[in-house]
This record gives sequence, C-alpha cells and structure tokens, in this order.
Amino acid sequence: MLKIVYPICCGIDVHKKFLVACIASTNASGITTYKSSHFPTFTSSLRKLSEWLLSNSCTNVCMESTGKYWIPVYNILEATCEITLAHPKYVKAIRGKKTDKKDAKWIADLFKHDLVAGSFIPPPDIRQMRDLMRYRNKLTNFSSSEKNRIQNCLTVSNIQLASVVSDTFGKSSMKIIDHLLENPDDKDFDFVPLLHPSMLGKVDDIRLALDGSITPEQQQKMNIILDHYNELGTCKSKLESVILSLSEPYSSQRYVVSTVPGFKNPFSAIAIISEIGAEMSVFPTAKHLCSWAGLTPQNNESAGKKHSVRISRAGVYIKPLLVQIANAVVTSDKHPEIKGRYMSIKKRRGHKRAIIAIARMLLTAIYHMLKTGEIYNAELYKKADIIPTNRDVSVEQAVYILQRQGYTVSKASEASLY
Repeated sequence: MLKIVYPICCGIDVHKKFLVACIASTNASGITTYKSSHFPTFTSSLRKLSEWLLSNSCTNVCMESTGKYWIPVYNILEATCEITLAHPKYVKAIRGKKTDKKDAKWIADLFKHDLVAGSFIPPPDIRQMRDLMRYRNKLTNFSSSEKNRIQNCLTVSNIQLASVVSDTFGKSSMKIIDHLLENPDDKDFDFVPLLHPSMLGKVDDIRLALDGSITPEQQQKMNIILDHYNELGTCKSKLESVILSLSEPYSSQRYVVSTVPGFKNPFSAIAIISEIGAEMSVFPTAKHLCSWAGLTPQNNESAGKKHSVRISRAGVYIKPLLVQIANAVVTSDKHPEIKGRYMSIKKRRGHKRAIIAIARMLLTAIYHMLKTGEIYNAELYKKADIIPTNRDVSVEQAVYILQRQGYTVSKASEASLY
C-alpha cells in the first residue's frame, strides 16, 4: 500500500468561471473520505474557498496550472495554504472517466501519496518582475516587426538602402528616410549633409540605392509604422524604468550575474533573476535548474532502446536568452575557456548541440554564483581543462581522446600505436 504523506489535502480542478475542490481526509486506519464543493472564481468566492479549507483543517492544496486561471486562486490561498502547482500532464485523469468532480478527486488521490511534482513558483516580487520583463520582451518583438515592415516598404518602393548601409535604422539612414517621406517627389535632393563622416565613402552607392519612388499609399503606411515604432520605444523606456526600480532589492544578485560573460546589459541579468529567482535553495542541484530551463536531454528509453533524447520545450523565455548570449560569447576571444569548450564540442556534435552545451555551462555558473555570492572566475574552467603531464593512458584511452577532439583514427593508425 502506498504511504499516505498528506492525511488531509485538497485537489482543485480550476476552470475559467468556476473550480471544483475535493478534500481527501485519511484516518489512522487508512480509510479516506472525500468532501467536494463547487466555487465560482470571483474573489469573494475564493475567500470562501480559503475559509472552507481552514474549517476542514486543510492546509495542503494541489491544483493544475490551467492557463492563467490558477493565478487568482494561488494569490488568495498563498497566505494560508501550502500550494503545489502541477503541470496538467502529471495530473491528467484517465480518458473516459473524466468529470470535474472526478478530476478534483483524482488530483487529491495523487497528491495525498506525494505523487505530484510541483512547479517552481517564485516569490510575489519576482513574479511581478518576471511579468514586466516578459512584456518588455514582447515590446522588443513588436519593434522588430515594425522595422521589418519599414524595410518591406522600402523594398517595394525600389529603395535599396539596406544593400549599402549596415543599419537601415541608423541616424544617417533615418534622416534620409524622413526626408523622403516629407518630400516624396524630391528625387535629386542633396543627401550628403545628412550623412555621418564615416559614410562619405558610400555616396555613389547610396545615390544608386535611392533611385526609386514612394507611392502616396506607401508613404502613408510608412508614416503610420514609424509613429507606432516611436510609441513602442517610448513605452519600452517607461517600462524599463519601472523594472529597474523593482529590481533594486536584488542589486547584489544583479552585479553577480553581470560578471558572467555576455551579461553586460543590466536587463539580461534582470531577466535571469526574474525567471529563476535569487534564492537557489529551491533547486537541489544545478542539474535540476538546467532541466527546468529545458537545457538537458530527456529520458526516453524502453525495452533497452533509447529513443529521441532531444531537449524539452521548457524554458520558453530563459532558454532563448541563454542561447542568444552563448552565440555571442563563443565568437569572442576574450573568453577562451568558453570558446575552447564550444570548439571541442562542435567538432564532435555540431553547432546546435555545442551552443546548448555552452548555454547550460553559463546557467550552471550562474547557479553556483548566486548560491555562494561569488563573481565569475574563469580560472576555474582553465584549471579543469588542463591535462596532467604525468598521466599514463592506454592505447584505447588515447584513441578515445583523439576521437573526442574530432579526429578519425583509421585501423592502420590504430595498429601502429601498438
């Protein structure tokens, strides 16, 4: 018989307009009795849910993370109950035996035996910072989309400015675009005074690139897009000021993370803290954190055969950030300990797997740094990569070392080693 870990617990099946709660009470003889109730999701009804749980001496609650509907319930019960938030795939009932009441009972039955893996939920202030940082990410995406639309309008108008300048949205390019939008019929205007001195060598190419015509419809469209783009920039700057003030209590953690290669931008450090929090005790080891972030292979083995072990889809916000930073760091010669490890893995496994390995390396470093409060130390990686000079290896080990470095050892070469 499975051990009863929570003699009194509650399973909650959450929906948009209502929820069903089932309290499972197990006596000393191992007999479980159930008590179910139905509550709307209005705040006053959620307070009644909290009172109902306390009247039944229930402080351990488990519910599935259904969209955003679990958040109001979590906010009300957080102060009085220990809440375990479970991924729906871990608490899904058997097909054909599903009702709202049975779902709540099934969650309670699983939870009383401690068979439900809880999700990581950071403190309220970290949750607020996470929400703002994710919104900042959306604003950045919106701005990039508007840039692409401007570029599309220029291409349609036969203005090939992007083929000449490195940044279409640089100061000189934007001055030229603004003049074209204000004076669409002025094709032979003198644009040289608008250029930065470093672009004077491209005058002839720019003149060829501007040989196009902007129709009135494209002109109006571009004006609307530029207005929206500027508004997005204003909104983003206001949001960033709010984020910076909210992250002040974590200034020491921000400084520690900013010493990691690639995290010079303060918002990169804030993004990491907003996703994983500042207290690393919630993750038993760095491997648990990397698995939570979706940077480790999955376990998928049956009948002695290993199936696909590709990384999971977890970490939809933190994983792209780490991969982006990893791609930037491996191209720099300032951090040979990272670039060397990337090149070593790339020879054997390819670029994509090597970048994921570097992203995991960075996250592992951040985990230990936040746990100990120490800044990044590149010497630790350099010492780990030094091979002892007095180490004896066998022929098999020598062949394995060569193969790890990307070399192909032929049978003739292998025979000559003996």
